[in-house]
Amino acid sequence: MMEVVIVAIAATLGNLLMGWDSSTIAAGMTYIKQEFNLDTNPTLEGLIVSMSFITGTVVTIFSGTVSDLVGRRPMLITSSIMYFLSGLVMLWAPNVTVVLVSRILDGVACCLAYSLTPLYISEVAPADIRGQLNTFTQFASSGGMFLAYILVFSMSLTYSPSWRVMLGVISIPSVAYFLLAVFYLPESPRWLVSKGRLLEAEKVLKRLRGVDDVSGELALLAEGLSPGGEATSIEEYVVAPASELLVNQEAGKDYIKLYGPNEGVTMVAQPVNGQGSMISRSMLSQQGSFGTLAGAGLKDPIVNLFGSLHENTLPDGGGSRSMLIHHANSIFSTGDPESSPFGTSDNLHAPLMSFQGGAGEKDRAHGSKDMLGMRSTSSLRSNSSLVHGNAVETPKNTNIGGGWQLVYKSADGAGKREGLQRVYLHADPATMSQSQHVSFVSTSGYDIPIDGGEAYQAAALVSQSVLGTQDMLHMPEVAAKGPKWKALLEPGVKRALIVGIGLQILQQAAGINGFLYYAPQILEQAGVGALLSNLGISSTSCSFLVNVITTFCMLPCIAIAIRLMDIAGRRSIMLYTVPVLIVCLLVLVIRQFFHINSVINAAITAVSVVVYESVFCMGFGVIPNIVCAEIFPTSVRGICISLTSLTYWVCTLIVTLIFPYLLQLLGLTGVFALFVVGCIISWIFVYMKVPETKGMPLEVIIEFFAIGGTDPATMGIKG
Repeated sequence: MMEVVIVAIAATLGNLLMGWDSSTIAAGMTYIKQEFNLDTNPTLEGLIVSMSFITGTVVTIFSGTVSDLVGRRPMLITSSIMYFLSGLVMLWAPNVTVVLVSRILDGVACCLAYSLTPLYISEVAPADIRGQLNTFTQFASSGGMFLAYILVFSMSLTYSPSWRVMLGVISIPSVAYFLLAVFYLPESPRWLVSKGRLLEAEKVLKRLRGVDDVSGELALLAEGLSPGGEATSIEEYVVAPASELLVNQEAGKDYIKLYGPNEGVTMVAQPVNGQGSMISRSMLSQQGSFGTLAGAGLKDPIVNLFGSLHENTLPDGGGSRSMLIHHANSIFSTGDPESSPFGTSDNLHAPLMSFQGGAGEKDRAHGSKDMLGMRSTSSLRSNSSLVHGNAVETPKNTNIGGGWQLVYKSADGAGKREGLQRVYLHADPATMSQSQHVSFVSTSGYDIPIDGGEAYQAAALVSQSVLGTQDMLHMPEVAAKGPKWKALLEPGVKRALIVGIGLQILQQAAGINGFLYYAPQILEQAGVGALLSNLGISSTSCSFLVNVITTFCMLPCIAIAIRLMDIAGRRSIMLYTVPVLIVCLLVLVIRQFFHINSVINAAITAVSVVVYESVFCMGFGVIPNIVCAEIFPTSVRGICISLTSLTYWVCTLIVTLIFPYLLQLLGLTGVFALFVVGCIISWIFVYMKVPETKGMPLEVIIEFFAIGGTDPATMGIKG
């Protein structure tokens, strides 16, 4: 896994340059205003700062679509070239017009890095550490800000600081970014699969994962091309040692064999007896159907459905049934326990699936071992582990990360390829309680349940497989037609867009860009220069020094976020950090109503700004991009990222353009009060609308959004 970590770090160099740019333009504006006499022209001042955002807004409209056509890697290469050119132009800049040209080039570079780096990392990272790797983007950005402020502080101490050098030096690290993007970064395996280039995708996956068998993940990427949506059902299975179920197997009963590393049948998954429950639209919309969860009536149903995957026990502490099934049943049913489609058995255990490798399929008792040799009519040529010549195969390695397994079963007794169904089986070893006495044998680093262990429950998402279908067999032809805009109208995609666009709007409503791009001026107006005036440091240099301290404090906070991103989760981090932002902003508002000396006032302002920016970077600074890169289908992921990024750039543009006027009209206190309102609204939105996506494969996340967004009357929750 070390290879994928290095790849992710290399990809974030563009974000480091973005952070560098934001700091140098914030500092450089102090000197640009002096040279070009902009003190009386706030419009031109705001235009210089916001020109990169204007450019980013325009470029974002096309960046996602182009990345879907040509790939993620070429876009990162383009970003590095634009950084290099913008620095060269700024070094020359004889007038404001040339400065604006440089800012245009810089806007293209920042736009591509901001929009596509999280997308790229999400598509190459394994589910278990995807959040951590994507948090590197914020660490790199803050690191770039820290290094840049060290530079500008040092230069501010000189007799004649050069803002051209401050802004133009970005060309040097951009060369390293270019070389890494060209010669080291691989193309996204998900993008390669979407273009039918399975062999190339397999090579990339083997390099990134460091294993020889990536058939399970390769199949997962192919399945992601066709989310189940209305055809997806949530089912419950009993997983038990093979001997217990196979010996007692009734004639004609269906089951899925789970194979161990030696291709022996280790465990067997069998559907729970019961009558399937269909979900009506009225049930989905009724807030009262969430009565089993405290405060759940305020949440979107999909928030509870996602949240059920990360809980180990029932809310009342009794039993240990699959939480996904429990919450799906409570969300989408009338609440009558007698009508539960899963029966009343309480002796089944929480999900656990730690077998290694294997292929699974639904079969008849004593039927054929597998369906791997079945031929399709495709002429698709590939030597990948998923497609051999004309044969499309189910994977031998079923582990797809995050406690999920990808297995297959036949949709009918005939065992036809056209009837193949994929089963995303959720079985997280962490949910097995100590009271569940199951014997294990360790094999290749995995604990394999052996005969004699107890049975337990596992929840599954079941839908039509893409393997062997026209979607799979003609991927190159389908991809050649380009993105399908009509897919944006699908209910699941629309629901995901609400989450993504909402997060981007509220990120800016919390006021971060007002702090980042005008922090030196905010601190100077607050009298921060008084802190170090006795040391002979100018007010301007003092404000730069405070920003050095601020950006330095961001780094350990982001390091904590990296550690917690795949443990506590994205949603939890946002819910706990936003209140801290509110407190910091309230302090900045309330201090104006007390008569305190200038030094204490400046100290309170500096501490509040430092804490605000550091905590913001832990949560709202990075998580919206992480979530947006996770919740959209592969076929339209680039387009959707463009839409959410466009929202970000438009909101950023608005904030940077009007911020000088807000300072003049409302003063610091009024501006901070507006940010308090923005933070409160942000917390409410996260609580009600944003689900927890930690540790889940992207394709499974997509399935859940498709389930939550589709017409519930067509979806079944089955036992």
